[in-house]
Amino acid sequence: TDAIALAEEIGKGEPLITASCKEHIIHLVRRLQEKLEEKEDHKFYLFKVLRAHILPLTNVAFNKSGSRFITGSYDRTCKVWDTASGEELCTLEGHGNVVYAIAFNNPYGDKIATGSFDKTCKLWSTETGKCYHTFRGHSAEIVCLSFNLQSTLVATGSMDTTAKLWDIEKGEEVVTLSGHSAEIIALSFNTTGDRIITGSFDHTVAVWDVGTGRMLHTLIGHRGEISSAQFNWDCSLIVTGSMDKTCMLWNAMTGTHIATLTGHSDEILDVCFDYAGQRIATASADGSARVYNAETRECIAKLEGHGSEISKVCFNPKGNRILTASSDKTARLWDAATGHCLQILEGHTDEIFSCAFNYKGDIIITGSKDNTCRIWH
Repeated sequence: TDAIALAEEIGKGEPLITASCKEHIIHLVRRLQEKLEEKEDHKFYLFKVLRAHILPLTNVAFNKSGSRFITGSYDRTCKVWDTASGEELCTLEGHGNVVYAIAFNNPYGDKIATGSFDKTCKLWSTETGKCYHTFRGHSAEIVCLSFNLQSTLVATGSMDTTAKLWDIEKGEEVVTLSGHSAEIIALSFNTTGDRIITGSFDHTVAVWDVGTGRMLHTLIGHRGEISSAQFNWDCSLIVTGSMDKTCMLWNAMTGTHIATLTGHSDEILDVCFDYAGQRIATASADGSARVYNAETRECIAKLEGHGSEISKVCFNPKGNRILTASSDKTARLWDAATGHCLQILEGHTDEIFSCAFNYKGDIIITGSKDNTCRIWH
């Protein structure tokens, strides 16, 4: 891309970017280009094993920079960790049952939400570990949650078939999203924060208006439970993965079905877009992962090598690497363009169900049923 031409174009569309900013925009675009062109062959090595909890972990998550991460556990706590040292910073205690869903309010990272089998969601200070609010109202386990990017709302999805939106400042419920006929196990805000999607065991995904709580569309087509659902970055597309072995692509504005991505021979357990929204990765119980081009819907690469099901897949923020977590006790790092396996992260003694990159893409965390969390540099 011609950086100068791009800066001109951005200036035309953005009234806040005045002529005086133009040089700076050109500089930023060029820096981004340099970053994307960097050749990287980063090898990851085990940095630390955290025997984090007395019972199995449920999830791990980074803050945006990757300086901190959190672990949720069956031991009813969530722990906050310093990534650089591997030290435990604090333990968030107060839930009466399994802490299942956890998240930072990225990009800010000053708050943490925890969703529990005790039917409540708690909001915490990252710095002090103090509990700001306990959100009560669900009549069954909370199994998924998400902050909007604006960090004004947290959404919770429950086995009670509803999702709820909660006001972070006021500490109260804003609206209940009712309409599914079975458990909600996935939810995701779009980047602008005006829409949220919920995926359910009723085989459908619902698109909701965040302001009114009105259901705008029901995405009907899957023949099995939904395992995962996500918007792409510009909010134009939705991808859904299902136990019916397929992944579907939908127009986010109209709710219409665009394509069905086939090829897996068993349930799809996770799907995701890269940050640019150009590629889709799928992880399956058939032990393979696949990469599809979001525009042409073609399968670009098959990631084969794991010995059993892959429960999690994610891109690094740059989009050139894919990380998979498997019940074969390993995580693997792949080249997103070729599907070539670059590295096998070995050492866990039980299945790995959670994995994440930091924003820079040079640190990985893996969470396993062996009750440990591993940091890889």
